[in-house]
Amino acid sequence: METKNLGLEGVVAATTRLSSVDGEAGVLLLAGFPVEEIAPRATFEEMVHLLWTGELPDAEELADLQRRLAAKRALPEAVVDLLRAAARRRLPVMDALRMAAGALSLSQEAGADAGEDAVTLVAAFPTIVAAYWRLLQGQEPLAPREEHGHTASFLYLLSGEEPAAERVRGLETYLNTVSDHGLNASTFTARVIVSTRSDVISAITGAVGALKGPLHGGAPGPALDMVFEIGSPERAEAVLREKLDRGERLMGFGHRVYRVRDPRADVLAAAAERFYRHGGDEALYDLARSVEATALRLLRERKPDRRLDTNVEFYTALLLHGLDLPTALFTPAFAVGRVAGWTAHALEQLAEGRLIRPQSEYVGERNRRWVGVEQREAVIAPSI
Repeated sequence: METKNLGLEGVVAATTRLSSVDGEAGVLLLAGFPVEEIAPRATFEEMVHLLWTGELPDAEELADLQRRLAAKRALPEAVVDLLRAAARRRLPVMDALRMAAGALSLSQEAGADAGEDAVTLVAAFPTIVAAYWRLLQGQEPLAPREEHGHTASFLYLLSGEEPAAERVRGLETYLNTVSDHGLNASTFTARVIVSTRSDVISAITGAVGALKGPLHGGAPGPALDMVFEIGSPERAEAVLREKLDRGERLMGFGHRVYRVRDPRADVLAAAAERFYRHGGDEALYDLARSVEATALRLLRERKPDRRLDTNVEFYTALLLHGLDLPTALFTPAFAVGRVAGWTAHALEQLAEGRLIRPQSEYVGERNRRWVGVEQREAVIAPSI
């Protein structure tokens, strides 16, 4: 009898050199590097090169990739017009990113060169998110500057101000940390699409659509909302106990994959501490640490049979808030990082060349017979 894995849980659908997620041990490898080894040190361009090629770039290769990305940051005018139309309707940022991602085909012949499609996508995602956010605020999009690195460009395009080095490093650590994470729903979507020999832009547009769903993209914002609701360390225990008594989930704790502490949480906790200790709101950071400690203690008290540790959402919210990103940009910022992994998986799937085609189990009726419309009984709803 065939084994059924609903939702494909536990099914190995691809081999990859890009990332390894060990939820039992709490280990995440990115192209062989533990996430805590590479995320705080690499530039985002170095991470992209590593995922695309399997190796860190030398100085010449790094400079070349930086030039290629900088050359493709500017959006086609038609894409900007599309963003203006979306802003007039006040559509969510992820909707605008999905629509604009597909429209990047206007910048070149989609599918003509998968590698160039990948460069276009990685380069354009920060520009799209920043341009759309400014339009929503009634401001004009800014033109990218070639002298900026990838992460600095994103911060500049959002605010119009030259970003400080600590801000760049904080965001860069975040983007690296979320750049890839196994065969999650959006990554699988990208691989399925490109396995049909569709183009990479189509594949990543599909990935954005998958990320948009709340069961995948998550919601780091509520974790921060909980910290603000508590307000002071001495209120943490009472508020958290009330939430648990009502059966509420404590946002930022527990993960479907990790049965121990999410390693990405450790990386972002260190990045948040470094950022907040260098001019950020230290009181907020200390409050968040107090809330985390209290939440972990209460979760172990209430649910001793489950490991509910801090996940990536908790410190994502704290770090991105410190970088002045509004909660509406938390998931789009995630996409700005994850597009590195999406494109790498698409390129890897193209090299493999196999169509992804799982089976399904039919559970419907059988041996039905045709009945003409004149013989079908009308279904009349009962009167109320």
